[in-house]
Amino acid sequence: MFGEIKNSGDFKTVERVSKGWSRDEKYFIETKDGKRLLLRVSDIGQLGAKKKEYEIISKYSSLGFTMSLPVDFGVFNNGKNVYMLLTWVDGRDLEEALPGLPEAEQYRLGRTAGKILRRIHSIELAEDDIPENTKKEKKLLQLSRYEESDVRIEGDEPVIKYVRENIDRIWTQKPVYMHGDYHPGNLIYTGGGSIGVIDFNRWEVGDPYEEFYKLESFGAELSIPYCAGQIDAYFDDAVPEDFWQALAVYVAHASLHSIKWAEKFGRGDVEGMKRRCRRAFDDYDGFRLRVPRWYREAEARREELWR
Repeated sequence: MFGEIKNSGDFKTVERVSKGWSRDEKYFIETKDGKRLLLRVSDIGQLGAKKKEYEIISKYSSLGFTMSLPVDFGVFNNGKNVYMLLTWVDGRDLEEALPGLPEAEQYRLGRTAGKILRRIHSIELAEDDIPENTKKEKKLLQLSRYEESDVRIEGDEPVIKYVRENIDRIWTQKPVYMHGDYHPGNLIYTGGGSIGVIDFNRWEVGDPYEEFYKLESFGAELSIPYCAGQIDAYFDDAVPEDFWQALAVYVAHASLHSIKWAEKFGRGDVEGMKRRCRRAFDDYDGFRLRVPRWYREAEARREELWR
């Protein structure tokens, strides 16, 4: 199957990677000369999208942080599939490593992640990539689909109302290239005590503030110090008011929509998203709070965490 891939004769080990929600097939590759690579395989119908993804990864690769670097791109398997070959980032998944680290180290790694994210958002946006529309209408449509679903949770009406009344607080910033799925599950804790970035397949152009809502979904349950550090460093320790206003809307929307989104993955994932949703409701006191409780908790301990 892989015979048409350039230099595939040098592949010594090919192992399937099952982690993640991506539709791509992923393989760990080790070559005869010891290079470690990631092979991503997609259907040929994704050729245009995957070519653009490879171009964006190439843009990110110039920024000087550890990441899955571009190696090769092409079509194979008698024209049925697209492949993308990237470098493999060695280390442990950050989501697995964080809970076992001292809280001060968790906070420091969050600050590292925040600085990397700011670099990602710093790339000059090509005029052709600037979206014609914001995501406001899309998010309201997703909210309506949640309302019409059979997976609603008790007490959601005030939050639905909150999103609708505050939707204009999002997309107030200049759009940027986004990673699109930036949270500890897509970061690697490297042997040098730093982090590397992987899985750029959900990249998009949009509001830089949207990049942070997954801290609530997939970060705060692992490490509050990490999440606070990412926010603090991204804003050079001066978090603006409009960020908190936008983030609360993004979190409120995502906490509900993610339940509906998870239906295609099965009951276990739906229940997991419901649990995260209830946590978000509590962290924001039903979205009566502007800043989540977990951030205030870390803020009160900043001197202790950041030495």
